[in-house]
Amino acid sequence: MNDLDRAAHALLRLPPSCGPVRLIAVDGHAGSGKSTLAARLSTALGDAPVLHLDDLATHEELFEWTDRLREQVLDPLSRGGTASYRPYDWRLRRFGEARELSPAPVVIVEGVGAGRRAVRPFLSWLLWMERGREDAWARGRHRDGPDQASFWDGWTVAETRHFVEDPSRPFADTLVRECPEGYDWLPGPAVTAGADQIITHRDGFMSVN
Repeated sequence: MNDLDRAAHALLRLPPSCGPVRLIAVDGHAGSGKSTLAARLSTALGDAPVLHLDDLATHEELFEWTDRLREQVLDPLSRGGTASYRPYDWRLRRFGEARELSPAPVVIVEGVGAGRRAVRPFLSWLLWMERGREDAWARGRHRDGPDQASFWDGWTVAETRHFVEDPSRPFADTLVRECPEGYDWLPGPAVTAGADQIITHRDGFMSVN
């Protein structure tokens, strides 16, 4: 059993937080590795659904997607129903055809701001990718290439403003640090020791009491 399998096992032991769903957020700076972690966790969880917040944001509303998330995703899931949202096409600058999201035992929501104030009441656990913003942004710029340089210039200003006004890291349950092989799973600022703590952190990974 590797570290992702252990983490998946621990997350499945959490109580549901959004209707029957254990909603797990993966937050962090742009370019920090959130999408990769979410994909790997999804596989370890047996192809758990993943919602990418890039599908709800737009060029004009980089962080003003909270109402769409709640109305199209969180409210239906909290009632045990199937969510339906229209992913944004960043090339065509418009929303596309509706996509369904089932109320699976675990649903992962990943993106900058996934652990924001309005979302936290619906979360079972908040993971934060522990990579400094300058390092993360440099990775993101390299990934996207020079054609997206102007977008990144605007993005870094918007992201900085967002995390000043609505930080996520102080509320993270687990800090996830990417390693050459696998991840280290460290207790986040929100974790307090106690006999009733479901998930603990031992030897660099999450485990279940």
